[in-house]
Amino acid sequence: MRIHKNTVAILGVFILLSATVLFLPLDAVAAPRNLIQLAASDGGGGGHSVNLTVERVTVSPIRAYVGDPVYVEVVIDNREDGSDTSWIEVYANKKVVDRQMFRWGTPGMEKKYKAYFKWDTSGMAPGEYKIKAEAFVFHDISPFDNELTLTESVILVAPGEQFPGGAPAGGSATEVDPRYK
Repeated sequence: MRIHKNTVAILGVFILLSATVLFLPLDAVAAPRNLIQLAASDGGGGGHSVNLTVERVTVSPIRAYVGDPVYVEVVIDNREDGSDTSWIEVYANKKVVDRQMFRWGTPGMEKKYKAYFKWDTSGMAPGEYKIKAEAFVFHDISPFDNELTLTESVILVAPGEQFPGGAPAGGSATEVDPRYK
């Protein structure tokens, strides 16, 4: 029986790759983040549940001049026992205006996480802006609550212009997930 030289080469590459992966530390194995959970990395408990909820979004001011900063506070609740590092993103009319990474679920950490953002409105067109905060996680058991949109819009006007209805600059608005009211 003759073995073709290409078969030998393919088997050699397979054996080399298998041995490399077998002896690498678990942290060195490259895989898309959050897509694969190795059995040895969950503490032996057979898995974990991930459930992040955007509990509350507060925006101030809701009436501002183009160029003024708008501040956004986001409260995230880790409702289960998973842990990871994720992004919190703040959107204005479906465009990301700020983002930051946060670590959640580490033993000893609080279950709630507050994040503070400063939206620089320089260069934005005057108008109404819907503000949304999102903390996306691939394997969340309830992804519907990973975002929360403010009911009230932020109104930006050109410097020196009047706000609708003669309202003054300022004000704030808070949106709370109904389960926390």
